[in-house]
Amino acid sequence: MKTDFFVILCTTGVEESEKIAKVLVEKRLAACVNVADVNSYYRWEGEFCKDKEALLIIKTEKSMVDRIIERIKEVHSYELPEIIALPIVAGYDKYLAWVEASVG
Repeated sequence: MKTDFFVILCTTGVEESEKIAKVLVEKRLAACVNVADVNSYYRWEGEFCKDKEALLIIKTEKSMVDRIIERIKEVHSYELPEIIALPIVAGYDKYLAWVEASVG
């Protein structure tokens, strides 16, 4: 297995999380997207905010990271969506082989 793998984290409004996850998997940009409910605390435009959001945990190959970022920006409703890409440094070989086979 020669591919570098990444996890991309992205928060969304709960109502749009399924739409974004479905687009990424159907377009074979991501092998899998987990959606978890989270409480987010942050400062926006000088104000303290607390919101219920969905956290997308996106598993993919390095070659898809830029395409995923662009696709999320196209469909996301936020003015400034959180999109963070983290390299996977180790993992179960059979799972990573499945990721590789599922993307592209």
